Amino acid sequence: MNIVKTTNGSVLSIALEGRLDTTTAPRLEAELKTSLNGITELEMDFSGLEYISSAGLRVLLAAQKVMNKQGSMIIRNVNETIMEVFEITGFADILRIE
Repeated sequence: MNIVKTTNGSVLSIALEGRLDTTTAPRLEAELKTSLNGITELEMDFSGLEYISSAGLRVLLAAQKVMNKQGSMIIRNVNETIMEVFEITGFADILRIE
């Protein structure tokens, strides 16, 4: 998985490419832990994301909990396969998806 992050003031944008699974989720989790301090808006671009597993969902849920306290989180460009996972797991109701 490839992680491309851009910070603009208190806005952090993260673009993910590839698969967010058991192997790659710890990398995203570590990135978020070190990057969310002082961030009020987290934007995640999933246009290059092909697959998400339960490990990836756990990382998104943890990020959402942090951002609920300090600002907002939005996920953009979700493909049909990942949107289906979000709907089946109930994450579509928890996450802000555009």
